[in-house]
Amino acid sequence: MTNAEPLFDPSLPGLADDPYPHYARLRRTDPVYEHPAGYWMVSRHDDATAVLRAPRMSVNEKNLAGSPADDSAPPPELPPAMVEAANVMNLSLLDVDPPDHTRLRSLVTKAFTPRAVAALEPVVTELVNEGLDRIADGGRVNLMDELAFPVPFAVISHMLGTPPADSDRIRELTGRIHRSPELLDEAELIEGMAAIEELVKITREMIDWKRANPADDLLTALIAAEHEGDKLTADELVAQVLLLYAAGHETTVSLIGGGVVALLQNPDQLDLLRRRPELAENAVEEFLRYDPPIQQTRRITTGPYPLRGKEIPGGSLVMVAIAAANRDEDHFGEDAGKLRIDRADARQHVSFGAGAHHCFGSALARMEARIAIGGLVGRFPSLELAGDVVWSDRVELRSAKVVPITV
Repeated sequence: MTNAEPLFDPSLPGLADDPYPHYARLRRTDPVYEHPAGYWMVSRHDDATAVLRAPRMSVNEKNLAGSPADDSAPPPELPPAMVEAANVMNLSLLDVDPPDHTRLRSLVTKAFTPRAVAALEPVVTELVNEGLDRIADGGRVNLMDELAFPVPFAVISHMLGTPPADSDRIRELTGRIHRSPELLDEAELIEGMAAIEELVKITREMIDWKRANPADDLLTALIAAEHEGDKLTADELVAQVLLLYAAGHETTVSLIGGGVVALLQNPDQLDLLRRRPELAENAVEEFLRYDPPIQQTRRITTGPYPLRGKEIPGGSLVMVAIAAANRDEDHFGEDAGKLRIDRADARQHVSFGAGAHHCFGSALARMEARIAIGGLVGRFPSLELAGDVVWSDRVELRSAKVVPITV
């Protein structure tokens, strides 16, 4: 790394509390930025969309320049069990290219079609009402503990058909997983690797339990595909279940928490939603645009990639700054930095990605957030923040840890 001060410094203290001025500077100063740490950052909406859709982009880290020939991205001095767990996780949909990505995606997307998601609405509504009852009983609570976490976690557990689990421990472990080792120091990397190792162990135990207790659920269907051999290997099965179970709920947790914070910090928009509850669906799109759970996502160039008069070399890591792109004034107008739940083009955000890796859980996330936030706002007319919001210090996943509310 050079001595140059970076335009965007993920290690800057307090950055996670409000990263948007930093994204604005990046977007304004150098929208195709070669970071001194050795990767590139793309921050304009049109460029982000192009990179996410580009067939010349990969998600497989073996395509990084200087990557070892095998899958062992973690340093070799780590315990073999950690390396093995990381290699298993790298087989998830997030980290493989077509044709493997196409094959794996086809096995899980049937459970996330609009029709399948719509059938879950009564389940989600019941879970939300239970959370709202807890909030009513508590009076002053942490929204994340009573509603934002329990609902998505219970929904994905229901879909998969997993046995009862230590949700607090899984929540803690998933919070330690960072998607870009390039942004971490050694201690953070080892902590994340240890969390992956434990999550892989928990996932294997769930799969073993489900083999003995099959049912009409997604996990049973994935196990059946694994038995057929050519559709899903044993390690691929673990990777997809881990992605769905441990990581799949996390972004929806962040969406619900961040959406409520955005409303409570913008009382005019909260009032608008109360007066016009039919805006709830569009409001979720605006929450996704205004403060997206996934702030950055990574791609790897498989050959030279020209962009805005520059050429990104083949084998380069490109961080697509989704949160910056979503507030691009050139695309969303001069008020791109403001929350407007009636914004006509809110759905043009890139928070669910684009192209082959567009998030297959987007319909479910939208539905859960709509019911949870709409229900909260509709039930509690005196809803307000009861203290300071505490944000996680993670760079790529923006999530509140504490949202104190009173009703």
